[in-house]
Amino acid sequence: MTALISPEVTLTRQRSEQRIFDAAERIFASHGYRGASVQAIADEAGLPKSNVLYYVGSKRRLYVALLERMMARWNAMLDDISVEDDPAEVLEAFIRSKMELTRTHPQGSRLFAAEILQGAPFLQDYLRGELRAWVQSRAVVFKQWADQGLMDPVDPVWLIFLIWSSTQHYADFEAQILGITEREALSDADYVHITDFLCRIILQGCGIARRPEGALIG
Repeated sequence: MTALISPEVTLTRQRSEQRIFDAAERIFASHGYRGASVQAIADEAGLPKSNVLYYVGSKRRLYVALLERMMARWNAMLDDISVEDDPAEVLEAFIRSKMELTRTHPQGSRLFAAEILQGAPFLQDYLRGELRAWVQSRAVVFKQWADQGLMDPVDPVWLIFLIWSSTQHYADFEAQILGITEREALSDADYVHITDFLCRIILQGCGIARRPEGALIG
């Protein structure tokens, strides 16, 4: 018989894994893959090194899982879209969710950027496999919207790249932004203004009527 796992054990595991992932995001973002160690991640998480290895297996597996989790979190808003959806609602929700994650998880964005700038040595299989298939399937829906006259026939792959890059810019290039704008940090009001600006520019560029600034989706 297969032993049943109690809800308490499952919850403990989930909490421990969350602590490990959050700690790993900070350590990898600060020190890079080579400069990070499992011991440093364990210390940051407040867990024994043996627990970290038990839950994640190895530093490499943790690093790849962390990057893939970041991409999944970024793109979740587009996972279940269909041709029956409203492109204005979908794209605005995607932009707003990406900007919120830029605000709340900037370290994860910088970590992913560093991996890509190094040639994505740990993510080639993911980029060429799962993520490529994901982008192509979203592109099909975007093209169907264009065929129905719901948006201009913009290249859907470049559109996804545009949304990724424009939203992640405010995490990856934060030092540049703060230096030019003479700010100590971007405020919540700044993020609202930036998000409204991106929604307006991107939707108009796609030939989609935008919602009033600050309007919420759903």
